[in-house]
This record gives sequence, C-alpha cells and structure tokens, in this order.
Amino acid sequence: MSAFTQKYGPWALVTGAAMGIGASYVEQLAARGLNVVLVDKEAEGVAAQASRIRGRVEVREVVVDLAVRDEVMTALELVADLEIGLLVANAAHAATAPWLQIPLDDKLRQIQVNCVAVTQMVDVLSRAMATRGRGGIIVMSSMAARIGSPRVATYAATKAFDLILAESLWAELRAQGIDVLAVLPGQTRTPGFERSLGARTKLPRGVKVMEPGDVSREALSALGKQPSIVAGSTNRAASQLLTRLLPRKAAIEMMARTTRAMYPD
Repeated sequence: MSAFTQKYGPWALVTGAAMGIGASYVEQLAARGLNVVLVDKEAEGVAAQASRIRGRVEVREVVVDLAVRDEVMTALELVADLEIGLLVANAAHAATAPWLQIPLDDKLRQIQVNCVAVTQMVDVLSRAMATRGRGGIIVMSSMAARIGSPRVATYAATKAFDLILAESLWAELRAQGIDVLAVLPGQTRTPGFERSLGARTKLPRGVKVMEPGDVSREALSALGKQPSIVAGSTNRAASQLLTRLLPRKAAIEMMARTTRAMYPD
C-alpha cells in the first residue's frame, strides 16, 4: 500500500466524474490504488468511466443532480458505509453570457452546485475524516475566482467562495490530519468548455488551454503541501499579473476584454 493510499484511502469520492477534469481524477486515483465513488448527473458518462477502472479497483456509481439539495444528501447516504479518505469536489455549473441575459434560476443553480453542494459534501465527509485522523479534500476553484470576470459573474463569485473555503479549511483542519487544497485551473479542454465556445474555432490571443489530465496531476501532487495552486505555468504568470502587478481596475478591465472576446453576444 502506497503512502498516498494510506493517507487518503481506501475510497475517494469524485463529483462531476463523468467527463473532463473529473474523469481524469477518476483514472489517476484508480491508478494510485484508491477505490472510487463516481458522482454525476450523467448516468451514461458515469457508467462509461466506471467501466474503465472496474477490475483494477472497486467502484460505486452515484447518479444525482447536485443542484438539488436533497439529492446531495441522498448521495452522501448512499456512501455512508464507505471509508472515504479523499473528496474531490469537482462538479460545477457555469453560464457564459451577459448578466442580464442569464435567468435567475440559472444563477441560483450555479450557487447550489458550486457552493452549497460543496459545503454539504465537505461538512459531512470532513467529520468522518477528523474522527479517523486522516484524509484529504480537493476543491476545484478557478482562475476566475481571483478577479471580477464579466459574463461569468456568478460563476466567478462561486469559485471565489470555493477558494476561500478551501484555504480556510487548510489552516483549520490540519490539526485533525486532513489536507485541504484549492485548485485554480484556467481554460481547460473539457466538454463544458468546448460547448461554451459554440462554433468558435480560434481562441483570443493569449488564452492557453490545458488538458484535464495535466490539471488533475498537478493537484494530486500538491495535495498536503500547500493551501492552493494555480494549475499551469502560463496561468500562474497570468495570475501574478492580474493580482500583483496591475491595479485592480486595470485587471478587471483586462478580464472583461478577454471574456467578451471569448463569449461574444
């Protein structure tokens, strides 16, 4: 048994596990020897990912909609018999459009999936980890959490919540043996990102796209070493520019130009 498995096993739970970064976490955690709970609303995607790792490790499929608070609790009840040593809170909902064009229900769905469901999962699973005196929690934030981001305003705000929640718990839960990490990826080649671009075939100048596996690898390597990471060297440079070198107003205006170019009317 590896040190990673001893610390974070025997089970990991990954939300948003059906595709993208979540699917890459599933594959990499199985390769490290952890059994995996796959949580997603897309039943076919969950089944497909489960089939790829079944036989190497144990798998449990949980199909729920994290936008519904009761279904989040149902998911937790369905895994209450498992010793979950690692939570990867990866599921997210985003809407990319001008504020006035996004219905209130869609804004609230983003808050439920990206904030409320994360809080529910972290609250329940961290208590069991604290009792055992070990465990890990990875919360997926976003580069958008660092600065005001027009056309993704609600999403950016929810990811700022995730960042501060994880960094706060990194400091608070270490005494209970729990490692917490916030991960801030930039643009990543996921199905959701590609759908958001629509028919666009060329990204604005300066926008670099990472692969999901690179993001999850950086995250797993950083777990237990620091409170948060920006994934990718290009993203780290951009983060330095936006948060340390530019005045706040100029940084927001730069983000506005980028998001308008990526998500035009």
